[in-house]
Amino acid sequence: MDAQTRERGPSAEQPQKVEPPNNSPDPERETKDQSGNPDRAPSLRERIAEHWLLALVGAAVLIAALVGGLLYWLEVRHYESTDDAFVAARSFSVASKVGGYVTDVPVTDNQHVNAGDLIAKIDERDYRIAVDQAAAQVEVSKANIANVAAQIVSQQEQIKQAQAQLEQAQAQLQFSQEESARAQDLVEKGAGTVQRQQQTRSDLQAQQANTERARTAVIAAQVGIKTLQAQLDGAKAQLQQSQAQLDQAKLNLQYTNVVAVQSGRVVKLSGAKGTFVTAGQSLMMFVPDEIWIVANYKETQLADMRPGQPVEIRIDAYPGRMLTGHVDSVQPGSGTAFSLLPAENATGNYVKVVQRVPVKIVLDNWPADLPVGPGMSVVPWTRVR
Repeated sequence: MDAQTRERGPSAEQPQKVEPPNNSPDPERETKDQSGNPDRAPSLRERIAEHWLLALVGAAVLIAALVGGLLYWLEVRHYESTDDAFVAARSFSVASKVGGYVTDVPVTDNQHVNAGDLIAKIDERDYRIAVDQAAAQVEVSKANIANVAAQIVSQQEQIKQAQAQLEQAQAQLQFSQEESARAQDLVEKGAGTVQRQQQTRSDLQAQQANTERARTAVIAAQVGIKTLQAQLDGAKAQLQQSQAQLDQAKLNLQYTNVVAVQSGRVVKLSGAKGTFVTAGQSLMMFVPDEIWIVANYKETQLADMRPGQPVEIRIDAYPGRMLTGHVDSVQPGSGTAFSLLPAENATGNYVKVVQRVPVKIVLDNWPADLPVGPGMSVVPWTRVR
């Protein structure tokens, strides 16, 4: 073997370097990949480390969902709630029963008054004069009754006098009959004169007429007392009518003072001092202290709802306050059934819609520091299970 061959021989005999497989650990390759080789996918730990905020939010959402589901199962599913609820009251208009000029309005807007408090006053002078006139008419009727009663007493005495005259006439008639009979007997026996007989007969006829006149006088006196009794009844009726007019006049005088019939608040005050109002004209609106909640639940929420169940209420105007109450009653029918124009389902174009049913909720105690009135929105939570 020549020298050139010996010089290249060792290099030719050196073994070739073999690359390790891709799945074998190679520190140099790992160092190169970590330095930013785009061909290698990041691991889960690297992804979490790179997006730690998103992972934290996801974990929080998952925990919140689990907690919410647990709370719903343990507590929320026992309640029925609706946002279609409001405060209600039997508000009404306050009007004067009589007309006249308003002389005083001692209240102002939104003022609270108690039952019996004066809230408006009408000029009472005309009505006081009417009371005096009616009182005078009552006295006239009483005087008429006394006058007729006195006439009745006088007529009764006249009846007694006529009866006495009738008794006297009857006694004289009896004597005349006896005299006439004796004269007739004497004439028949020839012991008496015809003149005497004729005289006694004439006296008998005259006495009969006198007796009949006395009897007629008694009847006339008795009829007269009946007429006076009818006049007395008429005078008593007139007295009752006069007394009724007096009572009405006194009522009208009382109506000049417009008072609160129950405790509540004055709203929309329209009456003012010096204005002329007619009978029935509104002076103000009145909201009683007795208020409640009307919750329009869906009919599918009423399966377990019964009167007496506890209710938790939140008023939209005061979200930080929780009030308690109870179900008072459930209306026997949907709200549309009692509307002015109820829906007619027999037209042939019926589309089934879940109806709303009003439920009356009464609070255990309305807070005195919360000005709550009709129409304010609330959210009730009724525990039905």
